[in-house]
Amino acid sequence: MSRRKGESALSIYKRALALTMKGRGKPVSATKLIAVIFLAIICVGTCLLMLPIASREGNRCTFLQALFTATSATCVTGLTPFDTWSQWSGFGQTVLLCLIEIGGLGFMSAATLVIFLFRRKVGLKQRMIMAQALSLNEMNGVVKLQRTVLIGSLSMEALGALILTCWFWPKYGFTNALRWGVFHSVSAFCNAGFDIFGELAPGSSLQLFQNDPVVLLTLGTLVVVGGLGFLVWEDMAEKRSFRKLTVYSKLVLSATISLLLAGWVLTCVLEWNNPETLGNMPVWQKLLNGLFQSITLRTAGFDALNQGGLTEGGKAVAMAFMIIGGSSGSTAGGLKTVTVLVLLLFIASRARGRSSVTVYHRTIPNAQVMNAMTISLIMIVLAMFGGIVISATSPVGFTDALYEAVSALGTVGLTAGATGLLSVPAQLVIIIFMYFGRVGVLTISLGFLMGNQAVERFRYAETSLLIG
Repeated sequence: MSRRKGESALSIYKRALALTMKGRGKPVSATKLIAVIFLAIICVGTCLLMLPIASREGNRCTFLQALFTATSATCVTGLTPFDTWSQWSGFGQTVLLCLIEIGGLGFMSAATLVIFLFRRKVGLKQRMIMAQALSLNEMNGVVKLQRTVLIGSLSMEALGALILTCWFWPKYGFTNALRWGVFHSVSAFCNAGFDIFGELAPGSSLQLFQNDPVVLLTLGTLVVVGGLGFLVWEDMAEKRSFRKLTVYSKLVLSATISLLLAGWVLTCVLEWNNPETLGNMPVWQKLLNGLFQSITLRTAGFDALNQGGLTEGGKAVAMAFMIIGGSSGSTAGGLKTVTVLVLLLFIASRARGRSSVTVYHRTIPNAQVMNAMTISLIMIVLAMFGGIVISATSPVGFTDALYEAVSALGTVGLTAGATGLLSVPAQLVIIIFMYFGRVGVLTISLGFLMGNQAVERFRYAETSLLIG
């Protein structure tokens, strides 16, 4: 197929797919495929969790509870109406672990893992869907990248499980150590936030390990690695120099480091003397837990600090970082670091009277700036709507209700204690938010990437408005 003058590689792939599918009926778009696959996974998970064998002592959960938990696990969020270990048997915990793994790895491959496993040969259509799902502008090397994602993910999870198992073994025995090591390594790398430490103290999460740097730093490292994405790690492995990295990788690393440091400093400043969080800890422990709080806000959701005990300022900072989330092409959710960074660069450019947004001697297309603004506005409006609905239908204050809504949209999983108090309408809102936070944001982004711009056949006369 010849390349037309001025035609991008992405346009060629779209034209090739159209020719390939000619006469076969309308092809299913990647966005619809992603949404349907994840919905199917949630439905299967719900059915499995409703089985008597999935609950401890045969105490079956309700349909809504199973749906809530399955959605939270598949969308790697971590919100749950009850303690994971106390409610679920070994079978139920295994189901959750599988949902977390599928949800986490599925979002790095954007649900194309199923196609990859069941197709001996990856055709043009499958390659294009993979490229879309990984936010690539071309299909060259996409299958190799898919293998790298899977091998790299499993390797990091295995390493984390090994470290945690060796650390827990002397104190808790090999069986518990291995079970905890595998479960929490996968949960951390996939940014899920589920834990089974309720066996030691129900509902405690990681608060039992506030003075354990090995546990917190191991899990924190897995969260950060999973939140960066293998597109960035592959670029780093090939270039081995920050100066040679792509603009996207530079932005991801810069934003990630800046957000981690900012969250660390703000958490320590706001919570340093708060007796319900950092106040009663020695200095080294305050610094350690302040750092882990900054990390876990990046959509991980491990509760090392009592989120309900945060100051109002601490909750506000937490919500801001939760809605930002991690990076594209990773296990993390949220708006994504580069999206927020593009918005900040746009504001800075406008404040200086410039019409274009530039970074690292490159210009960011205005269409991408508008896309970032659209996604951000949708997330903020939904968060406010969710906070209002939850506070209006449940015995929860607006701040804690907004905290819950933001946590669900950002697929974080932290709660200020509102999850167990949610009414049925509020639970349905949270379920929808968790699904949208994972599937919706991705499909909207793919729509921006792959959608054809509507051709405007006419324009109305312009008018001037007072702005500001």
